[in-house]
Amino acid sequence: MKRILIPTDFSKYADLAIEAGAQIAKKNNAEIILIHMLELPGQSNDAITGETSIPAIMLFKKKAEEILKSIKNRPYLKGIPITEVVQLDNAYSGIASYSNSNNIDLIIMGSHGSSGFEEIFIGTNTEKVVRLSNVPVLIIKNEVDDLNIQKIVFASDFSKEIKKPFHELLKFVKLFNAKLKLVMICTPNSFKSTSAAEKIMKDFVADFDMPEHTMEIYNDTNIEKGITNYANAKNADLIALCTHGRTALIHFFNGSISEDLVNHTSRPVVTFKI
Repeated sequence: MKRILIPTDFSKYADLAIEAGAQIAKKNNAEIILIHMLELPGQSNDAITGETSIPAIMLFKKKAEEILKSIKNRPYLKGIPITEVVQLDNAYSGIASYSNSNNIDLIIMGSHGSSGFEEIFIGTNTEKVVRLSNVPVLIIKNEVDDLNIQKIVFASDFSKEIKKPFHELLKFVKLFNAKLKLVMICTPNSFKSTSAAEKIMKDFVADFDMPEHTMEIYNDTNIEKGITNYANAKNADLIALCTHGRTALIHFFNGSISEDLVNHTSRPVVTFKI
């Protein structure tokens, strides 16, 4: 892992991502790219043309650059190569576009752990970043003084199309030298017998050089509750999920389960695109 992209809107939630990113960067001798997507406020628009004046744009850009430089000088970033970027673009498409064009290995974003994403992450922006990103997206929910990821829970249906992102997950697991806990969530609407579920999981992992891991089947009323309850029971440090590029939903989920899970769990979540 060489290049970590951390979007910031200068909120305290974005700072969570920067602090976590600093810990990962130091462990891997990686570079951090701090990016601020400058979405100009509507109140600065010209009343007649609806356009923002060039002087106003330059003022906003200069101020953003000053703030990024002050962030760069924070003690916990000392010794880490930092690149600051201010880009005039839509938040979610700009972040994904920059990542896809600049050999980014990981995107880290911060969020409010219980009531959804704040500032530039309000609404579906994060879901869209996950949808558009070709690299893993790590979402940090709370302050982490020591990002010691020892137990990673990976929830999946373990179908064939999960194999490609699973390769990326294994790299992530090795990065932290973590123990991997594989789980298939069975619900009344997606019931499988224990023997059938175990066979699917064993056949899936047979194609990989697996690190230390366990495999379990967990029953619950729905997928979201199952993952949350299982992760809590195992005191997981991180929840890993696969997302589908077309819908940004966890592969075997319906509705907005992936977004709900990210918003409601207090644990960090990392997503890998199918």
